[in-house]
Amino acid sequence: MGFLFPFSVANVISKQKINSENITRILDGLLEGYDNRLRPGSGVSVTEVKTDIFVTSFGPVSDVNMEYTMDMFFRQMWVDERLAFQGPIEILPLNNRMVDKIWTPDTFFRNARRSHAHNTTTPNKLFRIMQNGTVFYTMRLTVSAECPMVLMDFPMDGHTCPLLFGSYAYTNREIVYTWRKGLLASVDFPPESSSLLQYDLLGQTLFSETHKFSTGLYSVQVVHFYLQRKLGYHLIQTYIPLIMVVVLSQVAFWINKESVPARTVAGITTVLTMTTLSISARSSLPKVSYATAMDWFIAVCFAFVASALVEFAAVNYFATLEVNREKRKLSMASILESTAQGSDDDEETSIKACFVSFTVS
Repeated sequence: MGFLFPFSVANVISKQKINSENITRILDGLLEGYDNRLRPGSGVSVTEVKTDIFVTSFGPVSDVNMEYTMDMFFRQMWVDERLAFQGPIEILPLNNRMVDKIWTPDTFFRNARRSHAHNTTTPNKLFRIMQNGTVFYTMRLTVSAECPMVLMDFPMDGHTCPLLFGSYAYTNREIVYTWRKGLLASVDFPPESSSLLQYDLLGQTLFSETHKFSTGLYSVQVVHFYLQRKLGYHLIQTYIPLIMVVVLSQVAFWINKESVPARTVAGITTVLTMTTLSISARSSLPKVSYATAMDWFIAVCFAFVASALVEFAAVNYFATLEVNREKRKLSMASILESTAQGSDDDEETSIKACFVSFTVS
């Protein structure tokens, strides 16, 4: 047994050396006369690029910028017959250095605002070549794409955020994109990958479309992500405080109407609080030109609060008029009474004067 171990180690080393030499010879043969400027089947057939996506992180979603961010493994597969080989292995596992030496699809994300490939510690790329010339290419990307939002139902709204990608230079007569695992499984989305705080990710739908541009027809892959906003945050931060402010504005009517300073302070305070809450609720939204559902709710609450202050002012005004009217009645009564007393005194004086003059005569 002591002689078998060194012999087996020598065999493994020799086998590894042979495999390494064979792989080097295969790679040299693949790249000999290879022109990476030409796509596979150039001028003969259409190149089919099969794609799928593995989402590692979804979010955050920005309402102000109307965009979402997604981290993913983007996978592409196509057949390049020029890379077919014969050898002791079925798949050649290669690193990212080989990518620059062969032809790769010029895929880009049509609705992306920002995107970058991860390069720490080295470019995060996986590259495989199979014996029949099939190429498997995976890279890790972070994409920030636009998400058109209609906020009329905010905060009970839902949105559809698209992701569109395809070839930048090749039309559908040269490159056609398809989903590698079909329309149901080509976008893998583990539940733990979602990092959304204000939304629920309900699911996604996949499409294959053809878009027409001035330079021709292009094959485009489309993914729609369906989002539904969570109501809890806005319920705690906006709706409940607004309802409490409206209730407090109505409680002010229990204060004696003679206490004008107290009721005035309560009314003005609730109006200012309502204004502050409405500004805070709108700060997390873009400056859209239409009213949202929350705007209508805030407007109704503001109407209740403002009407309470106006009602108190009206009550105080008419109460003051009534008091002044009573005062005028009392003053008129006192004047009439004093006038009546003065008339009686004059009549008595005249009777006495007549009696005295009659007696003297």
